[in-house]
Amino acid sequence: MNIGSCHSCRAMQRAKRIRGSCVTCFSSKRGGGKMNDRCVQAAIVTGSTRGIGHAIATSLAQANIAVVVNGTTEEGVNRTVAEIKEAGCLAVGVTGRVEEMETGKKLTQAALDAFGRIDYLVNNAGIVADRMSHKLDEQDWDRVLAVHAKGTFACTQPFLQAKKEVGTGGVIINMTSLAGLHGVVGQLNYAAAKGAILAMTYTLAQEWQQAGIRVHAISPAALTDMTRPHVEKAEAAARAKGEELPDYWRIGQPEDVARLVLHLITHPTETGTVWGVNGEQIGLWSKPAYQQTIIE
Repeated sequence: MNIGSCHSCRAMQRAKRIRGSCVTCFSSKRGGGKMNDRCVQAAIVTGSTRGIGHAIATSLAQANIAVVVNGTTEEGVNRTVAEIKEAGCLAVGVTGRVEEMETGKKLTQAALDAFGRIDYLVNNAGIVADRMSHKLDEQDWDRVLAVHAKGTFACTQPFLQAKKEVGTGGVIINMTSLAGLHGVVGQLNYAAAKGAILAMTYTLAQEWQQAGIRVHAISPAALTDMTRPHVEKAEAAARAKGEELPDYWRIGQPEDVARLVLHLITHPTETGTVWGVNGEQIGLWSKPAYQQTIIE
């Protein structure tokens, strides 16, 4: 790939000029400005009461995109919705587990009821239950696969059904990880789930390209409640050895991921792409490709 010439990379170069600005309507003020009803769009962000999801939800809201907030506790959902509204932006909340098909239906319906439309879906919700493969029990296998793989399907299907009814166009952003891209020791269930999300991303991109719906995956590296224990463990190990923390453990912030999400949903970018983001560093992953014939 010629980094300087591909459509996706030219778009990323343009993104550097729009950070902190509203790209969906008239307002260029940080924090969103007054909502313009003529240009409002609506997004669902799952797992948006903390961490990366919270950063994405607030970032979209500040760009005058109405948001459906989701989490597993009513307290967390209500808190995030109130936070967004206090900033002068639009939000509603749906409490529920994404692996339940009914939750996915409620998320899409909430957007249609509250905002009259649905444009974007960010499948962000996720959990971890790390074990070496010989110690991994069935419950942790099922639980992690359910939240990530089934949860992505459960929220995507009603979104797509609604898009067929109300019009074409839209963007789906799925969250994958390094575990799904090349495997991580002690994360067999998580790697399997994130690998499934990659396959779903490629398939959905092909299925819905003609309808104008773009589908992307992001492999984020950001310091959150979920990743902090792993980073702290790596820091302790490095200190014990008298070594510096390896570069791949020097990860960014949730807001870095949110900026990439905002860019991808508001700028035409080749569908089916897989992005990596770690702080200010943003990159593209290539699809697995047939290498060579060994026996004929």
